[in-house]
Amino acid sequence: MIEVDDLIALVRAYNPRCDEALIRAAYAYGAEMHAGQTRRSGEAYFTHPVAVAGLLTEQRLDDATIITALLHDTIEDTRSTYGEVAERFGKDIAEMVNGVTKLTNLELTSSETKQAENFRKLFMAMSKDMRVILVKLSDRLHNMRTIKHMADHKQAQKARETMEIYAPLAGRMGMQWMREELEDLAFAVLNPEARNSILRRFVTLRHESGDVLKRISDDFVKELDAAGLSAEVFGRAKRPFSVWRKMEEKKVGFSRLSDIYGFRVIAASEGDCYRALGVIHQRWKSIPGRFKDYISQPKSNGYRSIHTTVSGRDGKRVEVQIRTQEMHEVAERGVAAHWSYRDGVRAENRFAVDPAAWLQSMTDRFEEASDHAEFMEAVKLEMYTDQVFCFTPKGEVIKLPKGATPIDFAYAVHTRVGHRTVGARVDGMRVPLWTRLRNGQSVEIVTAEGQTPQATWIDIATTGRAKSAIRRAMKAERRTGHVRLGRELARASFAQVGKKATDKALEAAARVHGFDDSEALLAAIGAAQISGRTVVDGLYPELAMARPAPDVEPESAIVGLDPKAHYERAPCCQPVPGERIVGITHRGHGVDVHAIDCPRMIEFEDQADRWVDLSWHPGHHAACNAVTVEMTISNSPGVLGRICTLIAEQNANISDLAFKDRKPDFFRVHVDVEVRDDEHLYSVMMAIGADSDVVQIDRVRGRVSHVPEDGKTLA
Repeated sequence: MIEVDDLIALVRAYNPRCDEALIRAAYAYGAEMHAGQTRRSGEAYFTHPVAVAGLLTEQRLDDATIITALLHDTIEDTRSTYGEVAERFGKDIAEMVNGVTKLTNLELTSSETKQAENFRKLFMAMSKDMRVILVKLSDRLHNMRTIKHMADHKQAQKARETMEIYAPLAGRMGMQWMREELEDLAFAVLNPEARNSILRRFVTLRHESGDVLKRISDDFVKELDAAGLSAEVFGRAKRPFSVWRKMEEKKVGFSRLSDIYGFRVIAASEGDCYRALGVIHQRWKSIPGRFKDYISQPKSNGYRSIHTTVSGRDGKRVEVQIRTQEMHEVAERGVAAHWSYRDGVRAENRFAVDPAAWLQSMTDRFEEASDHAEFMEAVKLEMYTDQVFCFTPKGEVIKLPKGATPIDFAYAVHTRVGHRTVGARVDGMRVPLWTRLRNGQSVEIVTAEGQTPQATWIDIATTGRAKSAIRRAMKAERRTGHVRLGRELARASFAQVGKKATDKALEAAARVHGFDDSEALLAAIGAAQISGRTVVDGLYPELAMARPAPDVEPESAIVGLDPKAHYERAPCCQPVPGERIVGITHRGHGVDVHAIDCPRMIEFEDQADRWVDLSWHPGHHAACNAVTVEMTISNSPGVLGRICTLIAEQNANISDLAFKDRKPDFFRVHVDVEVRDDEHLYSVMMAIGADSDVVQIDRVRGRVSHVPEDGKTLA
């Protein structure tokens, strides 16, 4: 365990003006609070907070962050309280300790709903003070380094959480070294055999090829010296998980993976970075498509560097990153560089990103998400993606995640541009909207008045901003359609009782049924959330009282089943009274009732033990048997309203309606009509088919609904 004098020495090395007395007090208080507590390894528990503080000194963080690390488990695991910490060490430190405590209690890998709620809390904690996350990440790193003492199932849980949440978060904050170590530590738990295999390959490679890293580094230094450039060169083999990920992505074995070595060239100035790039490209062959300039186009977390891949000794590919010392500090510490100290004062690094601005850029899209699934999608898109940089025709830079399409580009320019997109030109060439954009491309979006987002764009888009905007537009369009349909259904329902669906009547009905206004009521009717009859009955209860009682349904509409037996009309054929039927039993599911001529029956020909002889009850059936009919109707004013009226005149009810195809001249519509029996269905279809604007009407069969427990899909 790091002793207090050694810890203070580590802090004083970069911050001679540190508050030594306060750090000593925090060290003593933490040791007192955790006295008698041990870790699973048998060590004193306080070794953990001290180790976390030590990790934060490596990032040269301020006194408050170091003290928070020493105390981060006191409120949660000891008799200490928020008030006592605030009294001894100040409110700011108490808030940070409390923030870490709350993060520790978040179950970030639980169910989707819970996970989304907890992620919102995580980003809320980050917005209050980013240093809380820095302490939590260091806490997780030390716990992962000592994870072998935990139970196997706990190791797996923590490793998955680290791989899915904390490692990507560290990477998104620019702390790449921490991301790589967290990933590798989790990899050792989740797939130890694969990791050990890669380590053995590295040992074999070193035995066969010698010290490749030193030889290549010496080659770089020699060429740079010859060009009069002073630079430091560091080489390293990639971590096992990084190698494994490349093997999985490229579907190749270790022996065919060429770029397993990485080198960093630390130049004296920005100009020297580009000169060093020229020297390296003159001496070694560059690999096409493997060049990125993050100096002229930095990442949102402040990262700046030139990336290139060249063919080095023996044809081995090596990745090279070229940057200045200031850029290197940001590349190592990311957003944490904002708090770094040097010689007792906050280090002025012109490349360090303001954490508040970075967090704002990261969370801009989160609040647009309307549900948990959208929120989690936005979080993962922000955390898990690299970036590409494209240009507008005017030369403005648009930053997008790797794999982005022209749809994402359009919405990044402006939501209105996205909504009106009809095509795109990339580097002057017309391309499909699903084209994946690459660094440096110029993108021109072609728009048209009257264009609206298409449902297929959801699958094409990759950014949370684009997906959220498309979904909102689709919801608005659906609501408009529901209001229009609801108005026609309401008119037909009011007409049945000799009333008119005036604006005043609809406003009164909205109040009766608890809707904000008549438009909300009409949208609910169109979406089949409330029926037109229910609306009329609520507004005119005396008419509802005078209406004849509905047909009395017998205990079971089916003859041949136990009255308590569970049965369902098969959605594939939707049998109705009057049609010959047969039952098929499903284990744990009950009985599905099929029409005798249902095409699905051939699947059960060799399973006679599952067949049940059934028939409809001879009594009078209620109009509650939904049947889907498909209509092709002309796109003319009032057609849909007339059809709704025709159905109502046949004493049938519409339970659902969906547009399947929209053309300039015709619509294809699926309508679920509730009928009594086959004769009632025939009457409804005949009445609809007689309308001059109905081109075709057919009964729909063959829909998939669900999968029973025995695995047979009902279609």
